[in-house]
Amino acid sequence: MTDLNALSYTEEHEWIAGNGDTVTIGITDFAAEKLGDVVFVELPAVGTELTAGAVVGEIESTKSVGELYAPVAGTVVEINDAVVDDPSLVNAEPFEAGWLIKVSVADGALDGLLDRDAYVALTEG
Repeated sequence: MTDLNALSYTEEHEWIAGNGDTVTIGITDFAAEKLGDVVFVELPAVGTELTAGAVVGEIESTKSVGELYAPVAGTVVEINDAVVDDPSLVNAEPFEAGWLIKVSVADGALDGLLDRDAYVALTEG
């Protein structure tokens, strides 16, 4: 089980794991629940340069289509092909097998992101 207190979060409901030069990014359980059953995931290609805050993909559910935002600037180094093949992993295991992309980032890329307490306060408010 992932330690949710060790993750960073965004107001757009993404989580970020890691504090080195490569981080893993996914959407939170809150976002997955709000979306409903995820049926399609479109992710950026490996090598794509991300700009923090820019739309980089799409998550489609039986209820709606949501955009995936880049929570940090960097370069995509890996995508989760398992999620592309089986989008239900986003709902079933959002913090484990349902991760979306891995990104190479510069020092300080996680500055300004929310900690768990701030994210919980955001989603309960």
